[in-house]
Amino acid sequence: MSDNENKRNSERADSIKEMGAVETFGGRHKIFCLTIIGEIEGHSILPEQSKTTKYEHILPQLVAVEESDEIEGLIVILNTIGGDVEAGLAIAELISGMKKPSVSFVLGGGHSIGVPLAVSAKHSFIAPSATMTIHPVRTNGLVIGVPQMMNHFTRMQERITDFVVKNSNISKDKFNELLMNTGELVTDVGSVLGGNAAVDVGLIDSLGSLSDVIDCLNNMIEQK
Repeated sequence: MSDNENKRNSERADSIKEMGAVETFGGRHKIFCLTIIGEIEGHSILPEQSKTTKYEHILPQLVAVEESDEIEGLIVILNTIGGDVEAGLAIAELISGMKKPSVSFVLGGGHSIGVPLAVSAKHSFIAPSATMTIHPVRTNGLVIGVPQMMNHFTRMQERITDFVVKNSNISKDKFNELLMNTGELVTDVGSVLGGNAAVDVGLIDSLGSLSDVIDCLNNMIEQK
């Protein structure tokens, strides 16, 4: 193995370890794989024992992918419990606004703010065993119970709902119905959708596996 190959392999290992991302140049096309896992960290630093995705790492990577002459497409793999709403929505907006072909793949879970992240790519997949939890915006800690605060939560939820409806095939009425379901979650309102159900309601485009995801992205690149 040449020195250049050793250097590249070392750089790839560091990228996976530090950023949860890797460039794959051995297939039909050059693609970039980005993982969004654990809890999405926003302006506040989460405890060290928490598995997190830091939005300040993700945003510049997405810009670099969009501007790269080498990378032809993007795969986003999600297994997230959610996290900071504004940070998650910021990542989703960047992915949605990219010109390059992009595919998302929900593995394990795409919960809470992971829902707009899952639909932000040009085509979305979910594994049959994966689930997605849809619930209204909520917060931890002290909340001042005044109309202005309730209005703030309502407007934030509207931003998320509008983004999901715009970037998927689910209707606003159906999404709100799932959002405000009182018969499923014990301590909260909302819904939990399995892979098949997420596709049936139009939230996710396709049920599939990793090979389906890669085939879809390769075809999108070739059609472009």
